[in-house]
Amino acid sequence: MKLLLDTHLLIWAATGSEQLSTKAYDLISDKQNALFFSVASLWEIAIKSGLGRSDFQIDPNMLRRGLIENGYEEVPITAPHTIAVQSLPARHKDPFDRMLIAVSAVEGFTLLTSDKNVAGYPGSIIPV
Repeated sequence: MKLLLDTHLLIWAATGSEQLSTKAYDLISDKQNALFFSVASLWEIAIKSGLGRSDFQIDPNMLRRGLIENGYEEVPITAPHTIAVQSLPARHKDPFDRMLIAVSAVEGFTLLTSDKNVAGYPGSIIPV
């Protein structure tokens, strides 16, 4: 399965946080799954860290390097991703989450998320 991790899951997996659920850990650790991260997550971390959000206190450069070194593939934001956001239901206002949902849909990934609002969108999304 091709898994795109939402931003919090990336942070929790990279830092070994206890907030990472067993279900998420098992999916991430399964060698049968290909792991992906979106540039949108790095952008979100850079912005929210700069705003002083305590849940985003990680260096995006170090996170990116660590993810790549651990076999994750980076997914850039493309025009089809940005256009796909337009077709999403307006149930959630976070632009970064909406971009991750769109990237997942366009690329045919399964999105792993800890966010109940994101999990409510149609498509291949696994709440963990």
